[in-house]
Amino acid sequence: MMKALKRKNEALPGLVMGIIGYGLVVLGIGIIFAPDRVQFASGLAIGLGCAIFMAVHIASVLNDALLPGGSTRMLAAKSVMRYIVVAAVFFAMTYFKLGNFIAAFIGIMGLKVSAYIQQFKRRG
Repeated sequence: MMKALKRKNEALPGLVMGIIGYGLVVLGIGIIFAPDRVQFASGLAIGLGCAIFMAVHIASVLNDALLPGGSTRMLAAKSVMRYIVVAAVFFAMTYFKLGNFIAAFIGIMGLKVSAYIQQFKRRG
């Protein structure tokens, strides 16, 4: 799987591993403090899944945009579609009570945290 991610973008495996590591840390802390541990864990898992989906999708869209004939209109449309998919997943999760919304949002933030950590991993 990591080889397939590396073919899309060289930084993508590190980004995905950072999201997973962030998720494990947040899960460890959340299990201690969350009133409903199952809802927290499932919401966090959904958020982390969305973060990984977003990272892979962003890498794919950037690859497509950099090819000859790639347009900014296509880039914008795919970016909007990505957020629509994430919003639909969040809506379905809350509608069917599959997880905690706040935990899912914290999971999505794993993409940001992992992206910020990447610069320190490359230096060291």
